[in-house]
Amino acid sequence: MFPKRAEELKAGGSIYWVIQGSVQARQVIKDLVAVKTKSGTKCRIVLEPSLIPVRPVARKPFQGWRYLKPEEAPPDLDHEAAEDDLPIRAELAELGLL
Repeated sequence: MFPKRAEELKAGGSIYWVIQGSVQARQVIKDLVAVKTKSGTKCRIVLEPSLIPVRPVARKPFQGWRYLKPEEAPPDLDHEAAEDDLPIRAELAELGLL
């Protein structure tokens, strides 16, 4: 399905990745392209290749579009902190302590 708020997503939206029970990274959405297939129109999401580490937040996996309000989105981690602290941060988030 094509998202209803496509223009909003193309103007700075991100896909947030749930890994082992917590949101741990995001990728910036570069474009959304309508692709016609035998079964109808689909949405191709074109992403920046790099992953941006975020503060881990416990979250169950889900399918489909979910829109996060800016105040609900986990903040980015700086690169050095992300590499050094990611395992412990993920464990603390799983325990509900972050």
